[in-house]
Parts: sequence; C-alpha cells; structure tokens
Amino acid sequence: MQAAACNGRIDAAKALATTLDAMAAGGIYDHLGGGFARYSTDREWLVPHFEKMLYDNALLARLYLHAWQMTGRPDYSQVVSETLGYLLRAPMRIAGAGFASAEDADSEGEEGRFYVWDHSEAEQVGGRVACEWYGVTPSGNWEGKNILRRPLGAGLARPAEVEQARAALFERRERRVRPGLDDKVLTEWNAMAVAALAEAGPALGKAEWVGTAEEVASFLSASLRGDNGRWLRSWQADGGARHLAYASDHAWLVEAFTRLYEATGDPSWLAEARETAGALIDLFWDDDAGAFATTGRDAEDLIARPVDTQDGALPSANAVAASALLRLGALTGEPGFGERARVLVESMAPALAAAPAAFSGTVAVAEGLRAGLTEVVVTGDRPDLTAAYRRLYLPRSVLAWGEPFDGPIWEGRTGPETAGLAFVCEGYSCKAPASDASQLVSQLVG
Repeated sequence: MQAAACNGRIDAAKALATTLDAMAAGGIYDHLGGGFARYSTDREWLVPHFEKMLYDNALLARLYLHAWQMTGRPDYSQVVSETLGYLLRAPMRIAGAGFASAEDADSEGEEGRFYVWDHSEAEQVGGRVACEWYGVTPSGNWEGKNILRRPLGAGLARPAEVEQARAALFERRERRVRPGLDDKVLTEWNAMAVAALAEAGPALGKAEWVGTAEEVASFLSASLRGDNGRWLRSWQADGGARHLAYASDHAWLVEAFTRLYEATGDPSWLAEARETAGALIDLFWDDDAGAFATTGRDAEDLIARPVDTQDGALPSANAVAASALLRLGALTGEPGFGERARVLVESMAPALAAAPAAFSGTVAVAEGLRAGLTEVVVTGDRPDLTAAYRRLYLPRSVLAWGEPFDGPIWEGRTGPETAGLAFVCEGYSCKAPASDASQLVSQLVG
C-alpha cells in the first residue's frame, strides 16, 4: 500500500486491490454480520477457519480504511463499517469494559455451524435473490452446506432487495447458538481496536466510533494497570487484571493514544502516549540489541530475553514501537522518541537488506525515516480542513488540531492572525498557510 501510494508503484496497487477484493468477496469475510475469519483453508479463499479474532479485524479495518482513502472505492468503506460494526456489537463488545479476544470456530460441536446455510433455509428466509447474490445452491459448496460468498470482481454494494434479504438472514442467524467466546480483554489487541476506531471514525464521519475508542481507552487506563501504574496484559470480569504487559502492549498503546489525540484534538491523550512511551523505553529497551525486548526488566528472569522483530500474523513489537515513536516524536517535538526509532531501524538494517519481506513493518518505518514525516496543523474551528486531510491516505504525516500545547508543532500558530488556517510543515518549517480545503489538498498531494 505504501509503495503504491507514496512511490507510484502500479504493480503494487494492482497486487493490493487483487488481494483486498478477493478477501472481501470470499468466504473468509462474513457477508451477513461483517468481520473476517482467522484464515482460509483453501486456495480460493472459500472455506475459512471460522474463528474470528479481535486483532485480525482491528488490523484489517484500518487496512480497508486506507484503501478507501487511496481509491475512494465505496466497497472498501463498506468493509470498514461492517467489520467495525461486528466488533461494536455484543458479544465482542463487553459492556462497561473493552473488546473480547475472539469467537470460536465451533458451535454445538461443529465447526462453522453458526455461519453455513442449507439451500432450503436460505431460500425460505432470504428468497431467491439472496441465493443468487451469495451463490447458494442445493448441492452446497462445502460438505453439503453453503458458505456465503461473492464472485471475485462482482462488487459488494447491495441493492435494496439484497440488503433486505441480508438483514433477514442475519436476524435468523442471530437465533442460532453462537460460537464460544474468549472474553479476555487483552491490552495489545484492544489498543489495536482503539487505533482503528480513532482513525476510521473521523475519516468516515462516525463520531460514535471515536466515542467508543475513548471509552475503551479510558477503561484500559483505569483497569489494566497495577497499583504502581505498571501496565498489565490481560483482564477478565471475574478476575480483574493480571500479568505484566509486554513491549507489544506498550507499543500499541502509544499508537492508540496518539491516534486518539489526532481524532479528538485533546492533548490529554498525547500525555498518555508520552507516559506510555517513557515506560516502553525504560522497561524494554535493550542497548545490546538496539531494539525492544519482549519482556520488561522488571519481569521474571529468562535464560534469554527475547526480542520480537519479525512480522508474522501480527506486526512485530519493534515495528509497531518504531512507527508509533516516530509519529509521537513528530507531534511532540521531543527528539528522543524519533531518535529511538532511528537507532532501532539502523540496528536492523542488515536483516532488512537480507529479508525485507520478513520485516515489512520496519521497512515501512525505515522509508518514513528516509523520506521524513509531514506535520499538518489546523488552527481554530475548521472541520472542513481536518475532513479534507482525513480523506487522504497519508502514512507519513501527523495531524495537530484542537487545543494547542507546548511544542514546536504549535509554535507561532496560536495567535488570532493564524486562526482558521492549515499549515503543512516538514521539520516544523511550513509552507504558506492554506485557507481552504483545495489549497490544503494541493499542498499535501501536489
């Protein structure tokens, strides 16, 4: 995505669209209730392992959001809305707390039972239009049952009659026995969801998503810390919080708090990001490795202290930490954060050169360091300017707006003569201020 957006790579754009389209059309996507299953078991992406994970859906919602920002395609924003809609409904959204970790693949002792359909039931509830739209046949496409899917390239936007049929199928499915729920609230995965909601809400005009992100972040701050303020890893209603948080928890919290600041303009979230970043550096930085160790220096001694650098099902703790610290440094003007990201990337340079695909998150940070970040400041009450910014995919930029705070990003931009203007800056040196959305967009993408 970054290669396509920032470097004009046509081949990358084609690969990206092919992958996103196939995922959203296939059985790996829940066409009735939104959200993605954990992975596909076949080469056509028809048959998923039906387990649904919080981390997959939080990460994929942001991915499709960025694809919408790049392309303007409404089917991508539809996937974002439906995926986050899944997370925001019970049972994944735990009232008064955060998000559950996962729903199982099985219900009533059978994998996928909750999700698949007999032709007769699908036709009875959704009519012929539903069967034609989702490819439901009497013989089925998996063990005599039907996994709902769309043909690749056929589009996801539903005509009114199909939407009516989808709603009827969804309502019928809600009467079934649900899969089992893993109701742990994990700090890392919840921070991913907070970041997704905080970024997607303003971009798609969903203020309630930002409100939920703030609620969950406040819950994490209040309930996932020990008496000494140390972040903890896991919470359950019947046992409270436990286990010392890892570097990945801290890294994602920094990302989430920073995104919340950009969503709300409230610098108190930036203060949370600063404090958590300080704990990340203090507890996890390993001078010998030039990277963050997985466990804190206050944790149980291990034979070897692991360092998570390779991307797998999740981006590595170090990739997330480097990205979040780089952006936090640009917002606050505190050089130590960005410098830590630079040292980390430089220490990993041999690995990045040898196997870049194994460290794609860190490669993206390295490119950000090379190209430099853009600071965008919107002063006064100008929702049109912030909206114009948020419609664009700008992975190498940060946004300051709302209540000013001490720091170079606001220096010289807090007086009445600058109110209602947008500034596009690099290294806090700015272009001529933009007074309307078209001028701002031109400076950002021109």
